[in-house]
Amino acid sequence: MLDYSPALMTDMYEYTMLDAALRDGTADRRCVFEVYTRHLPEGRRYGVAAGAGRILEALRDFHLSDEDLRFLADRKVVSPQTVKWLEHYRFSGSIKGYREGEMFFPNSPILQVEGTFGECTLLETLILSILNYDSAVASAASRMVSAAKDRPCMDMGGRRTNEWAAVAAARAAVVGGFQGTANLLAAQLYGLKAIGTAAHCFTLVHDSERQAFESQIAALGRNTTLLVDTYNIEEAVRTAVEVAGPQLGGVRIDSGDLASLAQRVRNQLDALGATGTKITVTNDLDEYAIAALQTAPVDSYGVGTMLVTGSGAPTCAMVYKLTEREGADGTMVPVMKKSKDKATVPGRKLAFRSYEYNLADAEHVISGSEEALAAYRPQEGWKDLLVEYVDHGQADPQWTGHEAIARAHAYRAQALAELPITAQSLMKGDPVIPTETEVL
Repeated sequence: MLDYSPALMTDMYEYTMLDAALRDGTADRRCVFEVYTRHLPEGRRYGVAAGAGRILEALRDFHLSDEDLRFLADRKVVSPQTVKWLEHYRFSGSIKGYREGEMFFPNSPILQVEGTFGECTLLETLILSILNYDSAVASAASRMVSAAKDRPCMDMGGRRTNEWAAVAAARAAVVGGFQGTANLLAAQLYGLKAIGTAAHCFTLVHDSERQAFESQIAALGRNTTLLVDTYNIEEAVRTAVEVAGPQLGGVRIDSGDLASLAQRVRNQLDALGATGTKITVTNDLDEYAIAALQTAPVDSYGVGTMLVTGSGAPTCAMVYKLTEREGADGTMVPVMKKSKDKATVPGRKLAFRSYEYNLADAEHVISGSEEALAAYRPQEGWKDLLVEYVDHGQADPQWTGHEAIARAHAYRAQALAELPITAQSLMKGDPVIPTETEVL
């Protein structure tokens, strides 16, 4: 992988604020920052939180090398005194938030970061870039998985986005319910299932389609999936079964009217005795196209562009706002913006979800002082939505790695099933449950 510092994956004003705060003495004030979104993408009923595990991975390496420090000094981004402070930077604060795979809504406190102003402000851009993108992909993936019913969806979006975004998207897609990815680096880093066989160029480089199929089967076995729409689909399916026999694993269709083609191919395969051969479809799918294929004999979907672009919502519009800070006398003071249409709710937060007849009916955000929240008792049956990610600089390892992704994948399905069924509708509408905020 490239050798770079996550500590420079940020906006310059994080460092200039730090520099000024170190000069005036406010850099050491205890603070609480909160990540939330004011609204879901238009018409969406819910969002899926993703990216916290990647934030924890980035925190491990969030420090500046000598070369990084020279860069900041040479560009006069910060003063020599701040360079000295940065030499020893390690995040020593605490982070809690929604677990990956959890549903979120407007004003849900998705992540809360507590520490000194100096150490917390440097994390803003990195945290937002990870959460905004990963949650957008996971949210789109979840809608696609709902549309697919029990048929697996696979990530094939690596070539449709930035090379590093492709790795993040593969991970987020699995959190959102996908079963695997074509991206080998993502598969290696996170232990994801890797999928893929051959493209049209493999057929075209051979003198005949039959030779291409024979070559692929010789290399990958009869259980491979053959791409059958390079020339004529009916002829390709016939040739595929002749070459592989009825044990052929699958065929893939990447163009045309996918529903009618899948039906014809299914009937043809069955007539040829290949009743167990699976049909995969690709070709610029989104949740609406997948929903339109529900009655077609399709066994799995490969999704690219619309997955890695959030299916029209490539960001969740999350923000990182200061909600509480230490005053000059050492006491913690709730703070808020009063800007038009951008006002914030002061204070640190608790978050719960209430249920009626085993279905979620509201999100409850409770705001107040540390003491008031410690004394607060939720109503019986409310689910606590916040988990501890980092405790005084020590990250909990259960939230990173392959097993964490697998748990998030399973949790998303459970959390979605707890929402009213209208959450799975692709029709535009309001968030499926309201968010009720109480300030203690």
